[in-house]
Amino acid sequence: MTPPGVTIAVTDHAADRYRQRVRGTLDAKRDVIVRVGRAWAADRIEPGERGAVRVTDLDDRSLVFVCRHDVRGGELIVITLWEEGDEARVPKRFTDAIEPRRPRRASE
Repeated sequence: MTPPGVTIAVTDHAADRYRQRVRGTLDAKRDVIVRVGRAWAADRIEPGERGAVRVTDLDDRSLVFVCRHDVRGGELIVITLWEEGDEARVPKRFTDAIEPRRPRRASE
């Protein structure tokens, strides 16, 4: 059974992780939306921890998008992503060392 259609949004954090792990791109959010949308339509979905939904990429089965699904609102928010297995493109020690983004000010 195909899951219901959703509107997909991507956090800045997820876009940064995509650029790090998958490929540098000028429009990472668009790339993530396309990949998650295809995987969602193909029912590559499973429950995650603490109410999250795991969406596994169709082209790269080691790539997992961690999302929040608002069923009533029909929205899927991509929170982060990671690679499963021992062959990660970016070792965990490097991604753990990245400092969090500082919040933008209204004047920026």
